[in-house]
Amino acid sequence: MKKIDFSAYNPIIDIQDNIIFANNGNVVLCYEGILPEIYSLSEKDFEDMHGSWFQALKSLPIGTVVHKQDIYLKKEYTASQLPNTTFLEKATHEHFKGREYMRHRCLIYFILTKNKSLNNAKYVNPLKKTSKGVVQKMDNTVSRFIGAVNDSISFINNSRKMNFISLKAKEIQELTNTYFNGFNEGFDTDILLEKKSVNIGENYFDALAINSELCFGESVQSSKTNEKFTSDDFVFHQGFIDGLGLTLNENHIVNQILYLDDKQKWRKLLDKKVEELNKSSNFGSQNKVVLGKIEHILSQINADDNARIIRGHLNVIYWDKNPENLTQIGSRIKTEFKELDIIPYYPRGEERKNYILNSYCCFSSNFSNADMYVTDLKHALCLFINNTNYKSDETGIIFNDRQYNIPVLKDVWDERKKRIKARNFAIFAPTGEGKSFLANNILRQYFESGVRLVIIDLGGSYTKFAKLYAEQYTVLRYESGKNLGINPFYISHKRDLSPERLEDLSIFLFELFASDLKVTKAQSVSVKKILRYYYESKADNHSLDGFYSFIENNQTTLLKDLKIHPDYFNVTGFLHVMSEYVGDGLYSFLFEISEDQTYKIEDKRLIVFELDEVKDNKEILSVMLKLIKSAIQRTIWKNRAEKGIILFDEFAKQLKFDNVLESVEFYYQAIRKQNGAIGIILQSINQLPDNSTSASILENTQVVYSLNNEKGYDELVKRLNLSSHDLNQLKSIRNNLSGPRKYTEMFIKIGKESNIFRLEVPKEVYAAYLTDGTENEAIMTFYERTNDMELAIKEFTSNT
Repeated sequence: MKKIDFSAYNPIIDIQDNIIFANNGNVVLCYEGILPEIYSLSEKDFEDMHGSWFQALKSLPIGTVVHKQDIYLKKEYTASQLPNTTFLEKATHEHFKGREYMRHRCLIYFILTKNKSLNNAKYVNPLKKTSKGVVQKMDNTVSRFIGAVNDSISFINNSRKMNFISLKAKEIQELTNTYFNGFNEGFDTDILLEKKSVNIGENYFDALAINSELCFGESVQSSKTNEKFTSDDFVFHQGFIDGLGLTLNENHIVNQILYLDDKQKWRKLLDKKVEELNKSSNFGSQNKVVLGKIEHILSQINADDNARIIRGHLNVIYWDKNPENLTQIGSRIKTEFKELDIIPYYPRGEERKNYILNSYCCFSSNFSNADMYVTDLKHALCLFINNTNYKSDETGIIFNDRQYNIPVLKDVWDERKKRIKARNFAIFAPTGEGKSFLANNILRQYFESGVRLVIIDLGGSYTKFAKLYAEQYTVLRYESGKNLGINPFYISHKRDLSPERLEDLSIFLFELFASDLKVTKAQSVSVKKILRYYYESKADNHSLDGFYSFIENNQTTLLKDLKIHPDYFNVTGFLHVMSEYVGDGLYSFLFEISEDQTYKIEDKRLIVFELDEVKDNKEILSVMLKLIKSAIQRTIWKNRAEKGIILFDEFAKQLKFDNVLESVEFYYQAIRKQNGAIGIILQSINQLPDNSTSASILENTQVVYSLNNEKGYDELVKRLNLSSHDLNQLKSIRNNLSGPRKYTEMFIKIGKESNIFRLEVPKEVYAAYLTDGTENEAIMTFYERTNDMELAIKEFTSNT
């Protein structure tokens, strides 16, 4: 047959749910696999998954055919998942749209054959015309088979590394049509079977196979060293045949077909074969090789009660629009096999036609003994591909995958708390590795998705990106001798004086005048009573200065009037300590304000506190942080339905002082009740003191970003309890800051999941995140002239 009109030879008689009833009498159960991301698996992970497969498949009924099919297609990234509204979103959308990548689908089929003996003739034409199909009814045999397969799938899914879901009838039909239409899009076509090639539409097909024990070298294993990322001091692993997967970068299918045979039958057959070869082993070296392999298989069967003898077939089908390219693709596949010490078989003519047609799931029971190798199930399972593309979440922050630099959305907020219980994050990287650039990228995307931001910055890294949102941001910059314009005592109406507000104010006061003491319940109650009395006595213009004067003027009768024991509130001590912050006190300028200016920030969604000038003054910094906390409580945390993030940048400079750490820990405790997250940025985890407060902060930080660190990652691993594979991932970080696609790599751990991601951005986004250097100066010069950051960036990028 030279030409096949597929519509006249449809192999499917009926589909019920995920079950195909084929015209040759086979019953096929169809599933799609959701596998772990490439590069995310350790050596132990590969071993565990191999073990899961063995346990899941070893007890399937004799005569079952398992067909795992991994389809890899060249695609262009559509960018349809990316937001496309703001200036920077549009730039990102256009930058990545149309980028080529490989899309992987993992499918697995369990086939109950009409021919239980699975002994086929050398060639079986699967598309031979029959008057009517042979339908296998839904009898007890089929029901028992379905039950056994369901048990296998449940076992695999319970391993938690993989998840296999039933295909729908429509998906099965689409896969069938696509397969026999030669993966051509936009038209239906015929299958042309020539001696020299198989041609379907615009695509020319070829195949390579492992069809005999002689193809294999010394051994196979569940994983091997990944040479690309392995270095002298660590080993990075990949699946044994991963080189035939995503990294091949060609249209291809990897078919792994297992015939689960009767162990006793094969033991007898192999014994007989050994006997025959012993008689003829002197007549050639090839016979000795075969004899050695069979004796090895027999010894495995006899030594291991769990051994499950199978016949296996592996082929790689590949195609291209240009038939001349097939030779080059084939050479690359052969090279991959050679590295595994495997010599593939190259089928031609009739054999190639059958390999391609019989690699469709309904026909994969058609292979003959001559097409298959005999081995133990454990051996064959080393040839399974167990990872796939990076996975995009439905929503999240855009990073890039490590394979093709295409965008990957990672949900680091995790609204439903599937992966993390606390969404606080930390960024670790030495100077010059791009901490602020990464933070800008994360925060900008959060902001554009509706999250409110408060940035406490000691380095001036966020002002430029904030200027893109002219009406929505405010920068409050500390200048020596001036206040921030925050009056924690200000209320616009009596109803603002809620129990929560009084609680916050009392905490604020205790932090100012009794920062070194543990506050008792009695003391807390006393201060709240006095505050309430003050607000009842004075109708407006509330301030720290006014509160101080109120206590000073009423000090002789205050405690008696409120029935407060002198032990619970030391009036003299309070007036003495607080005198520094009022009148002509040393730090009175911090509170010099008659009206609260938080109204300036209440309607802003991006608030930057720049405290660069105060970073070396413990007292002022401490008070500033308390004032900021007061402002946050009355703005960001006022509406619990609104998402909010508080970021501490250049955090180490703030941590020089003890009370700052306690102040930050407060945020971590309070954020639990809010719809929010806290981020900290550090050059090294060692900048966090090794104490219980820091331990509490780290425990509540479940999203970790680490950029390249030439000094190593030992402390990071120790303090965050990272795994050995996490360390290998960290050590494999490589940046590329030259060429057309510049990127940095980073380690991201979300709960227990970790991988290496890349950050590649379009030139407009790059310009928005720059914080210093001549390029930044050029952009700011444009901005000063136009007072429009978007125009300034456009002008800069058009000139570069």
